Amino acid sequence: MATSRVIGLDIGSSSVRAAELEFGSGGPTGKTAPTLVRFGSVPLPLGAVRDGEVTQGEIVSSALRQLWSQAKFESKDVNIGVGNQRVVVRELDLPWMPLAQLKASLPFQVSESLPMSTDDALLDYFPTGEYQGQNGRTVNGMLVAAQRDTVTANVLAVESAGLRPRMVDLNAFALVRSLARGDLARSTVAFVDIGASITTVVVTAQGAPRLVRSLPQGGQHVTNAVASVAGVTLPEAEAIKREVGIGYSVSADRAEAAEAVSNVVRTLVEAIRNTFVYYSSNNPGAPLELVVLTGGGAHLAGLGQYLSSASRLQVTLGDPLAGLRSAKTVSREALVGHEAFIALPVGLAYGVAA
Repeated sequence: MATSRVIGLDIGSSSVRAAELEFGSGGPTGKTAPTLVRFGSVPLPLGAVRDGEVTQGEIVSSALRQLWSQAKFESKDVNIGVGNQRVVVRELDLPWMPLAQLKASLPFQVSESLPMSTDDALLDYFPTGEYQGQNGRTVNGMLVAAQRDTVTANVLAVESAGLRPRMVDLNAFALVRSLARGDLARSTVAFVDIGASITTVVVTAQGAPRLVRSLPQGGQHVTNAVASVAGVTLPEAEAIKREVGIGYSVSADRAEAAEAVSNVVRTLVEAIRNTFVYYSSNNPGAPLELVVLTGGGAHLAGLGQYLSSASRLQVTLGDPLAGLRSAKTVSREALVGHEAFIALPVGLAYGVAA
């Protein structure tokens, strides 16, 4: 049986992470469950990647070389992700035509509706369905427009590490591919990935993306706030943040830190809730049923309960390892508790093989 191996690479604000999946002859939709062959992660210093964009290329390239050496990935072909507020994602209906032709026509079809010149943008289109409209056969889907320099900086850092980007994918779509399985693929679900500096919200209906938002807040903003009020280093602030959590009683000496955590988290949760409200108001017949959290920030104690109370929705942690087999080169036990960090690289690997 023919197999293929694909590596998904996530360049985050706090670390670079990669996952290698092996697919059977049927690919991601085949009868044989994919196998996680390798996973690795190497931390990045603060500021090397800001808001999803590589700002210190050599530092990121060095971390990638270290990651490949440690995890012993055999291939240098990778699929990388992109996602921040400089990436516009919106639902768009277009006249039907073959997908390759439709994508080629995007600069002419969307030039008047984007907040950027199509000359400075990389455009893609993700079809989610079609219908018979007033003017004939019509495609419904998601338009993706990314500032060219945002993508270029990340690609250059990857290439400088000796790696070969095969595809640049949207992090939001990778998140869905990694997590929208089983019942989650048959429901209306909000996937919320809380990274260090960016929170990605994707609403799906029956497994198809319907709304994507990038919020300029994440776990690092909470850590920074604690460091500021407590007058401690960032590593110390990180430990304090995880100690106090959100919504718990704390000792007097931790009251100021707890208030700092609460202030930042409240703002983030309100932005997430407003995204849910926006979706629901535009889709009154398909209410949200569940929220699935991933990302390093999702492990803040009490955050799930806090978001559930604010949104009046059930909140659970996502598990990208569900439905995956593990090779002997991977210690499944070592990954327990780290599932939230694996979702994006796993989803990016699914994208290459799709």
